[in-house]
Amino acid sequence: MTSLSKKPAIEKKQTKYIFVVGGVMSGVGKGITTSSISMLLQARGLRVTALKIDPYINVDAGTMNPTEHGEVFVLSDGDETDQDMGNYERFLNTNLTSTNYMTTGRVYRTVIENERNLKYQGKCVQVVPHIPLEVIRRIKKAAKDADADVVTIEVGGTVGEYENILFLEAIRMLKLRHPQDVITVMVSYLPVPGKIGEMKTKPTQHAVRTLNGTGIHPDFIIARSDRPLDKRRKEKLALFCNVSEERLISAPDVESIYEVPLNFEKDHLSDLLLERLSLMPRTPSRLAPWKKFTTQVRNADQEVHIAVVGKYFDTGDFVLSDAYISVLEAIKYSAYTLGSKPVIHWLSAQDFTNGVPKGALDMYDGILVPGGFGESGIEGKINVVEFARTHAVPYFGICYGMQLMVIEYARHKLKLAGAHTVEVDAKTPYSVIDIMPEQKKLMAAGNYGGTMRLGTYPAELTKGTTARSLYGVAEVEERHRHRYEVNPEYIESLTNAGLVFSGRSPDRTLMEIAELPKEVHPFFLGTQFHPEFTARPLRPHPLFTGFVRAAIERGTK
Repeated sequence: MTSLSKKPAIEKKQTKYIFVVGGVMSGVGKGITTSSISMLLQARGLRVTALKIDPYINVDAGTMNPTEHGEVFVLSDGDETDQDMGNYERFLNTNLTSTNYMTTGRVYRTVIENERNLKYQGKCVQVVPHIPLEVIRRIKKAAKDADADVVTIEVGGTVGEYENILFLEAIRMLKLRHPQDVITVMVSYLPVPGKIGEMKTKPTQHAVRTLNGTGIHPDFIIARSDRPLDKRRKEKLALFCNVSEERLISAPDVESIYEVPLNFEKDHLSDLLLERLSLMPRTPSRLAPWKKFTTQVRNADQEVHIAVVGKYFDTGDFVLSDAYISVLEAIKYSAYTLGSKPVIHWLSAQDFTNGVPKGALDMYDGILVPGGFGESGIEGKINVVEFARTHAVPYFGICYGMQLMVIEYARHKLKLAGAHTVEVDAKTPYSVIDIMPEQKKLMAAGNYGGTMRLGTYPAELTKGTTARSLYGVAEVEERHRHRYEVNPEYIESLTNAGLVFSGRSPDRTLMEIAELPKEVHPFFLGTQFHPEFTARPLRPHPLFTGFVRAAIERGTK
């Protein structure tokens, strides 16, 4: 007999899981959908965290070519990840960690290591169930670490591919355990063939049936197309995909990705998600700051022209802007905040190898050289840096862009002909950029993956400098991804020649920011770190804002 005086057990909070999968083809916006869903639920007062599952065998994104995969995004703990992690951070206005990212390579590596360490107690270790179980373990750990009410999980790839089948199996297994707490959202493309002029639902119908074949039924379909979903198409999708019309969410092309969550709310997506997961919103939807930002985007009218000079642009006959997506978004946030519309111009560094042709850069209000590796286009970049310095064009150099700025200064102000980085010229007589000692050991051993100076490090800022003025504080923390540094042997001579190292590591050995004083140049600044990784729509990065403001001032003269 149960004692009447016994207190009832406290009900443990059950985390909810929203999986986002893709149908028909890749690149239709699973990452933005995941980010938008996360932000909308966060705006209802829920604690939300987001995960990305990438189906490739690579352990992380750090060893992949940006022209094939896009930007490598670095988290605060140094994890090298897919660019969608950047979208999650920007939409949620939070910092995520390596717990929020997994690849097939990571999952298999962990299972194999566990088997070698007898953690399966002699059992036969199999692809199923042990790989999906490890996926589920990682998802639940991320939920626990974030104390999340809701976890959104983007599954990379497209339904029907071999690569992500084990992740779909993880969804099925998790839903079997928690049938009321797991839902699946399919982001599917509805084409409108030009010669036909009608939106076609058949590809999405096939995608849903393929997903059904894995034991999963989509609870929602996000209908991506170049135009809104009409009533007739909703009726067909509801009938043949067995998803109610109200859970078919229209997702037409928009001018700005930041309009996406607001478009979703036109179809009451957050209400429907809360209802399906039996969740009570803790607050009315708090979207006012986001709406204000999107209004700034729409109302920006004064153009500011920024030239981005890089090497990771071309992929066949197309331009891959994703290689620098965080840089581009950071420029946008600052420009919109200042009431300007950024116009980005892609310039190949190779075009300036033999110098800057007369008039080739005169029309740009600012020049930015982003991070990169290797010797391709390096002399062209150095020539561009010299042009910006000698013609008072606002210049912002990031990582490699700062290193080339130091090289240019050494060559032309210190008259050190042949000054270079040992990354490109190991025999340079003036190694103003050199590899860190600990990095030399790693490279000698052929250990390249995940071994750079990665993640968040502090920097102390010098009073009276542009950097200190823009940040407004004496010390900052920023994210790094590099092997090479300014050689300490040249710091004194560079400083005596007028270059100011306005940001240094706390032990004063590593140069984090270099600049010229404002009385010498309107804006000539470079950072060894990557400030773009911490720029947010609602919190633009101060260095980008300083750069864009200087570019706007140049454009209005």
